[in-house]
Amino acid sequence: MTRVISADCHVNEPPWVFDRVPIEYRDQVPKMLRAPDGGDGWSFDGGLPKRSLGVEAMAGRAKHEYQKSGLKFEEILPGNYDGEAHLKDMDIDGIDVSVVYPAQAIFIYMSDDRGLALACMRAYNDWIIEDFQGVNAKRIVGLPMLPVDDVMDNAVGELERMVARGAKAAFIPGMPRRPYHADYYEPLWSAAETLDVALTFHRTFGGKPPDEDFDELVRQDFSAAGTVNRFFSGVRPLTYMIFNGVFERHPTLRLVGAELNCGWIPFWAQTMDQQFENQVAMQDLPFATAPSEYLGRNVFVTILDDDIGFALMAAGSPRLSECSLFSTDYPHSVTLWPNSASFIERLTKRMNDSDRDKVLFGNAARVFQG
Repeated sequence: MTRVISADCHVNEPPWVFDRVPIEYRDQVPKMLRAPDGGDGWSFDGGLPKRSLGVEAMAGRAKHEYQKSGLKFEEILPGNYDGEAHLKDMDIDGIDVSVVYPAQAIFIYMSDDRGLALACMRAYNDWIIEDFQGVNAKRIVGLPMLPVDDVMDNAVGELERMVARGAKAAFIPGMPRRPYHADYYEPLWSAAETLDVALTFHRTFGGKPPDEDFDELVRQDFSAAGTVNRFFSGVRPLTYMIFNGVFERHPTLRLVGAELNCGWIPFWAQTMDQQFENQVAMQDLPFATAPSEYLGRNVFVTILDDDIGFALMAAGSPRLSECSLFSTDYPHSVTLWPNSASFIERLTKRMNDSDRDKVLFGNAARVFQG
């Protein structure tokens, strides 16, 4: 029977997640507090939480029971924050390996106190690797957060520190202060290659949004329209990285865009290749191969119940089954848990066995060296 890796799951951090910060920051760390709606949420500025737990912790509830906020910490599944319980929930769902992203801790990226931010990131990173992944490092892949917005030596140093402690990959924010095609990141890409670990971003998780529309993520507000839009949030950074030659200069760098699905990728790849052919004579492009060649070698995405994407893979769409990693998005509102087996059966029934195995396990094992 095919093994299954969920390449995008999450924690919901417990109140003690920042307990490891140095003593000089203990009074300033983010805290879980009771929100005005009666639920528990995180305060990052000493005031009341902007939103309490809800949409990010819906595993275990029927869709008609979903709520945007208002949950107390003791009302969410322990698998949100306890590694042993997370393993049990994986077993219920038939998941062999879980790649685990942060949740509310991403708001640390917006802190103006960079010393506090770095201390909190390090505390979170030690917790996710030692306490959460540490219960079974063969089945849980925790993603430590890298402080990419500060001195690059800090980001590289933290990556090296966490790999030495057992990290197999690392998280970078979806909305960094500098775009990822900037030369500033070259030392980080080189370090990831040298350490042979993947880097991952999760839609617009982490950092300050460049504009305000239906969503205003600084206030932790969100909408159905904004959620739809975020499925396409990888187009800009990935396109610019490819056309700036990042993966030509770093041929073994592996970068994952999480929760993007894949149905849009064939048109995107076609458009990149067409513009490469149209403009190669007009400008000195820093690579000599079709941009789509980087898909499945350097660039990957995680997918959920993307019916269009799976249908395209079944039809043999080029490179799509090489760059797609299945996920359950436990414990968020779009999670497939605990019914992943039935989703897998429906979504993959027309795929050949080789492509099916790549998407469910092989690609993620290759990316995360699992």
